[in-house]
Amino acid sequence: MADTYVPNLDVMMIYRLDRFGRGGHHRPFNDLGYPAVRIMETHEHYDRQHQDLRTETNADGQRIVYGDTIEGVDFDYAAKLTALNAVTLAGLAAAPPPPAQVTIEGAVSADTTLRWTRPGAAQAPDLAGYKVHWRLTTEPQWTRSVFVGDVTEHTLENVVIDNYFFGVSAVAKDGSESPVVFPGAAGSFGGYQAESGQ
Repeated sequence: MADTYVPNLDVMMIYRLDRFGRGGHHRPFNDLGYPAVRIMETHEHYDRQHQDLRTETNADGQRIVYGDTIEGVDFDYAAKLTALNAVTLAGLAAAPPPPAQVTIEGAVSADTTLRWTRPGAAQAPDLAGYKVHWRLTTEPQWTRSVFVGDVTEHTLENVVIDNYFFGVSAVAKDGSESPVVFPGAAGSFGGYQAESGQ
């Protein structure tokens, strides 16, 4: 979304619940099972952030102002972060509902089959179809996908279930895409518990 809609804003995903040894704004959502991310500057200014407002003199005799003050706000940067939030939420809102009841099978097979439930036409009037995603278990982002149309199952031939993580997303006619849904119940490891019935 940043690459498409917010010029000159480089975004890097950090795959941690939050900064080392500290909690964060999005963790309570994650703890309740909601996907959530927190947007932050990668190079924090520790004199300003997480400080009580005060002025101190250091060992060199320099006066240092601590704490967040209006003089330290980069309003152009804040506007870009606000824009990133807005376009992300707009993209999610424009997307069809994600597929439900995604299951997977392919044990002892060269092929992997995914199945899912399609919402009713009233819930997804702009649905174009679905996209099946897969990635190596060492990859943090989806690297492979195929648009399979308005169907409720797809078989990936010669894609071995043991070597990848899999998911399915819904795609609108304008290209808006839902979050990718892993197979199986929330908390199952890559959906493999769903196949074995555990």
